[in-house]
Amino acid sequence: MRTRTPAALVGALTATALALAGCTAQDGGAIDTAPRDITPVRGCGEKSWTPPSDLAEDRTPARCEPGAPAPRPLKKKRKLTIATGTLSAEYVGPLRIALAEGEFAKEGLDVDLKVLPTPEALPLLAKGEIDALWAAPEAAVVNGINGGFDIRWVAGNFSPDPSSKSGLWVRLKKGEQRGSGAAESVNLKGRKIGTMIGKGSVIAYPMDSIFARHRASMDSVTFQQLGSADVLTALTSGGADSAWLLDPVWRKVDGNKRYAFLGGQPVGEPLGGALYGPNLLSEDVDAGVALLRAYIRTINTHFAGDYKKNPEFVAQLSKALRQDTRTLTSVPSLRMDWEIRKGTTDRLQRAYRDAGVTKGPPLPEERLVDRRLYAEAVGHKL
Repeated sequence: MRTRTPAALVGALTATALALAGCTAQDGGAIDTAPRDITPVRGCGEKSWTPPSDLAEDRTPARCEPGAPAPRPLKKKRKLTIATGTLSAEYVGPLRIALAEGEFAKEGLDVDLKVLPTPEALPLLAKGEIDALWAAPEAAVVNGINGGFDIRWVAGNFSPDPSSKSGLWVRLKKGEQRGSGAAESVNLKGRKIGTMIGKGSVIAYPMDSIFARHRASMDSVTFQQLGSADVLTALTSGGADSAWLLDPVWRKVDGNKRYAFLGGQPVGEPLGGALYGPNLLSEDVDAGVALLRAYIRTINTHFAGDYKKNPEFVAQLSKALRQDTRTLTSVPSLRMDWEIRKGTTDRLQRAYRDAGVTKGPPLPEERLVDRRLYAEAVGHKL
């Protein structure tokens, strides 16, 4: 049986969200795109911006000096609510550390992190009942924007370390090979794939590419949606032929000759981060910039390089995420990256269409992405 994540379900979720938000397809386009005064930011020079078109895997992420960009407190204190699907995942580390270190407070922001899955958070974001969503431009987001939501992806979160093996793993059949030979020997067509998230997730993009290399397509495999604790069990017990394994779960099969890693998220290309609604895109852009400024400053101060080499910081991060230190250090550091690459939303939408979870012509990037706010935070003129 295929998992219930086809177009009908994603469409139903989006339709429900639109109804709850009181939006129609004609309601979009209210975002204020007027130019803002951009001034140089001390500690953020040429290295604080990389060309969005640079897709090189060895691209060095944008960086400012530690402590930069400096706080610029708002004239009036502002309370913001950020929704996120989890508080324990490593990619939300910068948010957790920013709160612990008072970086948001330095900007005049009182930030509250609220755990909400994306389908529930989207209508609240569109209505202005929450201010930001720490998630990804999933199919439901694309469908929501297409239906009238004034929402944009405004900042990235991370890309994997080149040595990471978080991604699609397969249990090898007789005659199939590990390593470089896997590209020729593994045929994914007809396989059952275990995953926590279905076709509407951003992992549809890397999976689409992986399938193409292994003689399969989205409609030639069966998806089995499982709980986080069940994905590995399904792979090792035979309940699934392959599975998308996250950090640090893939360590359990790494080195076992029965399994092969076929690929994961593209290196150097964030697939998630901050999504803003009308509150921070139009009504209070200064607060939107301040939120990203605190986030960027936290990355530059604490997450600029291989942050897991610092035992004291690892202990602080483990406490913030409520993760065991040994678990946290069993996988490489993430490449924290606030920038958004050019064409990512085009590639995501192509995968969603291949998976059958979006309909109609693809949206242009400017309907989904807004780089103005993080550019202003680092003093870069677009």
